[in-house]
Amino acid sequence: MAERIAAIVVAAGSSRRMGGQDKLWLQIAGLPLLGHTLAALSRVPELAQLIVVCGRETMARLDTLHGQTPWSAVTAVVQGGAERADSVYRGLLALTPCDLVVIHDGARPCVTPALVRAGLAAARTHGAAVPALPVTDTIKAIDDRGMIAATLDRTMLRAVQTPQVFRYDLLMRAHEAAGAARSSCTDDAMLLERLGLPIATFAGDRRNIKVSTPADIPLVELYLRQ
Repeated sequence: MAERIAAIVVAAGSSRRMGGQDKLWLQIAGLPLLGHTLAALSRVPELAQLIVVCGRETMARLDTLHGQTPWSAVTAVVQGGAERADSVYRGLLALTPCDLVVIHDGARPCVTPALVRAGLAAARTHGAAVPALPVTDTIKAIDDRGMIAATLDRTMLRAVQTPQVFRYDLLMRAHEAAGAARSSCTDDAMLLERLGLPIATFAGDRRNIKVSTPADIPLVELYLRQ
């Protein structure tokens, strides 16, 4: 049987740090930010399903754009939940069962097909894989007064990105085992960690940044134009 691969794009955030703007619809290099993310994923033909999980306003906008490139790559649109993990779970429930599922942030428009395929290759071997970058800053742990409590060994630390790739059955099992507690998880790898399941890392991409604040926009625009 042919391998079945799906992707869920998480686009239900509140954009609180963008000064009231919906970052997913900021025009950058000729397309809304979300459009660049979908365009990149549409260049991975292995993805048989591409679901966007988003808020009501984005659902309405996507409905008007359906049929146009790159929006035509979307196979389904699902309303998101209260927290990120709730949104991913709703996306999983909307999928036709598959072998591997790619989870990607809608606000990471500089993702490349090569990065997605690296994740797929790692997940085929290990069952779960996330892109990771070495930490270059010195990282301090602080106490509840804001005072430094310890300096962490950065050789053991990694900054984790998306796309994160999982065997569908493992990720669904982790979400269902977490139940309502899934809301406290800031990425899907945390859900598998709680079950003691192994998660591999593969090389992330420093250009694959997440747009969170207005200061990120010029850099993302530079990368996209390049």
